[in-house]
Parts: sequence; C-alpha cells; structure tokens
Amino acid sequence: MAVPKRKTTPMKRGMRRSHDALTAKPYVEDKESGELRRPHHIDLKSGKYRGRQILKPQD
Repeated sequence: MAVPKRKTTPMKRGMRRSHDALTAKPYVEDKESGELRRPHHIDLKSGKYRGRQILKPQD
C-alpha cells in the first residue's frame, strides 16, 4: 500500500483545496420579462428559451 514519505505541508494542502470553494450561481436579467434567471435555462415565468415558446406561460 502506498504511504506518503513526508507530511503534506499546510501550504500544499491549501493549494489543493483552493478549488473546492463554492461559488454563487450566475444570474442574468431576462431581456423580455426583466426577471432574474440562470443563463442557458428556460425562463419558467414566460416559458421561453432563446426567444422561442417552449412551455406554457405561468399565470
């Protein structure tokens, strides 16, 4: 079984963990409704995606 020869330093450990931080989801303002939505996702209020009607609009 492989065993590390030396103890991992806090700096190396921190460099490895630097990519584990959670980032906030990016939201964009919809051009038609003005609502915030995720990019490349259907606007659930209007039911449109890239100018085309995909779902029935919610009332």
